[in-house]
Amino acid sequence: MTPHRRKLIDRLAVLLLLLISFSPDFAVAGRDEHQAAKDNEGTAELETQLTEKPTLSALVTYAYQGSPAIKAARADWRAAIEKYRVDTALDDPELMLEGMYMDDLYRDPSRPNDWQVTITQALPLPGRLAKAGRVATTEAVIARLRLDSVVRDTTTSIRETYQELLYLREAKRLAAASREQLDQLRKAGETATSDRAALIDIMKAQAQSGQLQYDALLLQESERTEQTRLNSILNRDPDAPIGELADEPMLAMVYSLPEIYPLAESNLEEIRIARASIAKAQDAADLTRYDTLPQFKLGLAYGDINQAQQVKVQAGFSLPLGFGKRAGRLGMAAAEVEKMRAMQNVQINETRSVIHDTYFRLQNSERLVRLYRDDLIPQANRAMQTAEIWFKEGQGSFSDYTETASVWYNFHLALARAKADYGKFLAKMESLTGHSLTELNSNKRSDESEKAK
Repeated sequence: MTPHRRKLIDRLAVLLLLLISFSPDFAVAGRDEHQAAKDNEGTAELETQLTEKPTLSALVTYAYQGSPAIKAARADWRAAIEKYRVDTALDDPELMLEGMYMDDLYRDPSRPNDWQVTITQALPLPGRLAKAGRVATTEAVIARLRLDSVVRDTTTSIRETYQELLYLREAKRLAAASREQLDQLRKAGETATSDRAALIDIMKAQAQSGQLQYDALLLQESERTEQTRLNSILNRDPDAPIGELADEPMLAMVYSLPEIYPLAESNLEEIRIARASIAKAQDAADLTRYDTLPQFKLGLAYGDINQAQQVKVQAGFSLPLGFGKRAGRLGMAAAEVEKMRAMQNVQINETRSVIHDTYFRLQNSERLVRLYRDDLIPQANRAMQTAEIWFKEGQGSFSDYTETASVWYNFHLALARAKADYGKFLAKMESLTGHSLTELNSNKRSDESEKAK
């Protein structure tokens, strides 16, 4: 190859590369790669945060990016959107080639073989494709609502798991502190005189210490199980570490039960899906009426018949003579509309029942938190101080001290359990209403201000 030809080829290659680089597909691919790099960088930052000190918002963001359930629902939504183009398009035209071949024994040598090419197109009645488009649009809306429900359920599961992990880690801390305190008391009792620490009291303290150690093991295993559950929601390795969790403040709910019902009926995805399903069934019933009417078809034929070139125009329509079949299809469509309306009522009634049950559990957990936090635990703290003073001054027994410490531990454990339950029930209630229940929206604030004036 001559140097001149090699130089020409090099210039053509550079020109081709420039043309490719400026093409739309190449530009889109470059943007996709850039966006993928940014997503990977953001995921790496979130992974580091989850390992060190995750927040609830970081966990939800990580799940939204990597949850397989959310990805599947998002893909289903995209498929429903693409289905609109399929349902609103005309049927594919039909092309037919016809020919007549005769053997030389019977064919007139002066006549060529006959042939014909025909193309036909089915034409829907005016308005049918528009109605099919409305059905497809409603299906896309339903698919989007299902995606929202998956995101909602995933977020609720993360919030519930977060609260459970907070409880388990707090319970582990309480068990370790109580066992350490009990071991110190037991050692002090073993060195004390027999009238202050009887043998039976020492044995009770040893048994109680062993029970606390067993509780710590159970709590450790429960924490691992809950951590594995959280990692499965996030699409992480089952044994991936979860860092120290930030404590979530306990916010009071400011909505009453009668105010919660309308919120759920307006925002809950399952009720909105049921409402959209009624509209879809009604549009599908209208579409069924189009399918029971005659369907038209046009055709164009060109060929050589009897040594003459011919062009033919064809027109035809179907004959819906099956009156029973037509009535059956219309009846099925009407029954589907009635069914969807009934299913909406079922969904609303079930939602109200779940809301009432969750509201009761939420209120009960709040009452328990107030009871332990404001009443029982302060009493237990004072009792611990008194028992410790009496024990050191020889006025109280070792058994009284250990029993008081056990009550103190159980009260703190019950408070941690009630706080976690409150957080879990609040997460469930907010998922049912699709609304934050711990703060009033601005419109309601302004309305209440006007009423107060």
